[in-house]
Amino acid sequence: MGPETEKKDPRAWEALTPPLAEWILDAVASMGFARMTPVQASTIGLFTKNKDVVVEAVTGSGKTLAFLIPVIEKLLRLEEPIKKHHVGAIIISPTRELATQIYTVLISLLSFHEPSTAALNSTEEDNKKRSISNLTVLPQLLLGGTTTPAQDLSNFLRYSPNLLISTPGRLLELLSSQHVHCPQSSFEVLVLDEADRLLDLGFKDDLQKILQRLPKQRRTGLFSASVSEAVGEIVRVGLRNPVKIVVKVKSTTGEDKRTPASLQMSYLLTSPSQKFPALISLLSQLDPIPQKSIVYISTCAAVDYFQHLLSPLLPKQFSLVPLHGKHPPNIRQKNFSRYIHAVAPTILLTTDVAARGLDIPQVDLVVQIDPPSDPKVFLHRCGRAGRAGRRGLSVIFLQPGREEDYIPFLEIRKTPITLLKKPVVDVTDKYAKSVTFKMRKQVLADRALYDKGQRGFVSWVKAYSKHQASSIFRIADLDWTDLGNAWGLVRLPKMPELKKWDGDRTLGVELDMSEYAYADKVREKARRVAMEEAIRAGPYVPSEEVLRKRKEREAWSHKHERQDLKEEKRERKKRKREVERLAKMTDEEREKERELQELIEKVKCKKHEEEDVFEGFKD
Repeated sequence: MGPETEKKDPRAWEALTPPLAEWILDAVASMGFARMTPVQASTIGLFTKNKDVVVEAVTGSGKTLAFLIPVIEKLLRLEEPIKKHHVGAIIISPTRELATQIYTVLISLLSFHEPSTAALNSTEEDNKKRSISNLTVLPQLLLGGTTTPAQDLSNFLRYSPNLLISTPGRLLELLSSQHVHCPQSSFEVLVLDEADRLLDLGFKDDLQKILQRLPKQRRTGLFSASVSEAVGEIVRVGLRNPVKIVVKVKSTTGEDKRTPASLQMSYLLTSPSQKFPALISLLSQLDPIPQKSIVYISTCAAVDYFQHLLSPLLPKQFSLVPLHGKHPPNIRQKNFSRYIHAVAPTILLTTDVAARGLDIPQVDLVVQIDPPSDPKVFLHRCGRAGRAGRRGLSVIFLQPGREEDYIPFLEIRKTPITLLKKPVVDVTDKYAKSVTFKMRKQVLADRALYDKGQRGFVSWVKAYSKHQASSIFRIADLDWTDLGNAWGLVRLPKMPELKKWDGDRTLGVELDMSEYAYADKVREKARRVAMEEAIRAGPYVPSEEVLRKRKEREAWSHKHERQDLKEEKRERKKRKREVERLAKMTDEEREKERELQELIEKVKCKKHEEEDVFEGFKD
């Protein structure tokens, strides 16, 4: 009875038709997939056959294997190997991290297929001698920023891969080469992972150009957590009578959920200055200790600032890894790898670059310090935790007042959240002030942190003003003093939003800016030299040219004040750059510079004297 019941289980790997190869069954078993997930059971059979598919499934549901297995099966069931420099399949991802992740899972699968493993480990010479009787899957990963297009093409010509995994821009560059071929006779399948993001985030033009280079007679699969939000674009990517597969999770009330049942989504009402103290309290109370946590902040500049301030404040067992889209590709990849492979409890401090698509294993906790500007992203952020049946907790911090309207707003979008009751996070004013004090102490110790804080705060305010739910997140409702304390600032920056604010910009901090030093000795020396040069140069006086232009405009109009201000700013910046240039010089170089300027002035004076000599009228 037991064996018969097992055979009839629709989610048993052995139940698929056509049946999977033995080595694939061994591979998925080693990955811990004893049975297929619902999305895998619904998709693999159809996509392996000649069906186009549009798959919508909750985040963390096993979509990657749902398209990798059919792609592998299609390539290995060909009647003969794909010709040299011909492509058989392409998988497109919106981000480098997701493309790398797909490639990593693929390599794990192929490690159980001996011919493919041998091809992957072969040298260029071995590759030339590779037997055409062996069907293999040989992938190439293409990532913008890590290699040049020329290097990608060189590797393609050297190893002749038949499966490309790439971001759109770099893929288009490779396909534009006359040496790369995707003919009807060899090209089998195209996969668009995180399809709605590919269509929404400015990749439309690249996708159209890519599709023009691919044969129309192919299999195509679109996979995403929210395909329904991009339905209007599906026709453009060339699907032919696709089968739509929607895999949903039922809540205890019988309603459809868009997140795994193992994920608890909660909110906490906190003032700005209590958000980071609440985060520290939450991390301290959770039992067991979360092995991997993700903390979301709105902007890259904010991540650059808080990565320095938060590390000393966190419980000792936690380490912090920053990640954002403006990191150089090598730093971004290094930090992501460091987080993925961390053994001790680790927190990823990041922006929405890590909000979706990434299958980071064992994420126990997600904390959204700032709600996302795009409400669609909220769900993707939450879905980093509670994946593949693992229990997870997601908490969003909202300010009391108008931001509380975000709760019913999410309910309307079928994303209900509940108040966090356990653990109880109750931050006292005294504790919040002590955290602000510790942050300020760090900022006052190094002027570099002051600079980062000013940039980060301005970028955060701009991001807040661009919330799509603008009736909920309003600049006019912000408490600037509390925000400044939340950031550990020693000054609020000059910005348009504060023009009419009559509060204390110093936030009660007495500080002599002329003596406020950089911890870096070289940078501090340059600052002091620049300051001395500025004092010697005296107060700013508009140039004769600027004054002349102003008089000309004043003669007929008074509507050019903004232009005057722009010119004045331009002059100030020009002067500042000159001061900074001089500050970097040695004493000897500065002396030579002065001699050169004196010589130039002498030449100018002599030229003016010659021009002023009146020699009479010429006949």
